[in-house]
Amino acid sequence: MNKLIVVMGVSGSGKTTIGRLLSEALGRPFFDADDYHPTENIEKMNSGTPLTDEDRKPWLDRLNQLCLQHQTEGLVLACSALKETYRTHIKGANTEISWIYLKGSFDLIMKRIKQREHHYMPHTLLQSQFDILEEPTKAFILEIDQEPQLLVEKIMAHL
Repeated sequence: MNKLIVVMGVSGSGKTTIGRLLSEALGRPFFDADDYHPTENIEKMNSGTPLTDEDRKPWLDRLNQLCLQHQTEGLVLACSALKETYRTHIKGANTEISWIYLKGSFDLIMKRIKQREHHYMPHTLLQSQFDILEEPTKAFILEIDQEPQLLVEKIMAHL
């Protein structure tokens, strides 16, 4: 089993919820990639402006370093990782990462986003995430229209 696990998907897909539950089940530390965005990125998203690849570079650098620091004990990271180039950047020199892709319909995820509180990304940016999403080919893919605990059980069986 790979020590580095990234739970990925668009905003509102359940990355943080599933990531925390998986972290507990595996006894590995949990990290939320949202906590590693530079202030400028947060302000830009908060204003309703999508991030560019250039905006994301410092963030991806931080996530790559985080993974490198936790190669020995492992981690569970919740991260959008929307493009293949982003996933490659995060992986960097790490030998292996298990990618868990939380997949859901635009309508379901929009409903979730509108119900959540205290997040800097407004629902108006969801379409921009779907627009740039490159679904991974080397990931364990789960439809998110199931209970979180069931999803974690499926991930554990897969790992």
